[in-house]
Amino acid sequence: MPSLKRSLASCGTKVSIGRGSDFKGNKNIHIGDACSIGVNAIIWTTRAEVIVGNYFMTGPNITIITGDHRTDILDRPMIAIGDNEKLPENDADVVIEDDVWVGANAIILKGVHIAKGCVVAAGAVVTNDIYPTYSIWGGCPARQIGSRINK
Repeated sequence: MPSLKRSLASCGTKVSIGRGSDFKGNKNIHIGDACSIGVNAIIWTTRAEVIVGNYFMTGPNITIITGDHRTDILDRPMIAIGDNEKLPENDADVVIEDDVWVGANAIILKGVHIAKGCVVAAGAVVTNDIYPTYSIWGGCPARQIGSRINK
């Protein structure tokens, strides 16, 4: 996917993006070096950015989204509410530090910061920041279920 990589705000070296992946808002997507993004990944940005560090890897079908819709306007269907009507709190950056693994079918929502060396289990829905470093998170919503550090 060389043309997809060239369309990003920044893309490091040795980056692999799986077939069928769908990126929107490419000028707001930054990917570091030596990253492997699985097939059918979805990364959609709005006014906010996705910033991915080095050595990031994912399973298939992961989703990262930096925005949501307004739900407070009741006199029109939500689909009829334009992006120009969004509030600042509807969009927030997603930041993923170095050496993070996101398992198959995981979802990462707006405003999330994932610390260095963390693992997001398959099928997890991440709605809040993930820390400390090297922790393992899973579930819906995601919660800490382990650590990569032997105690």
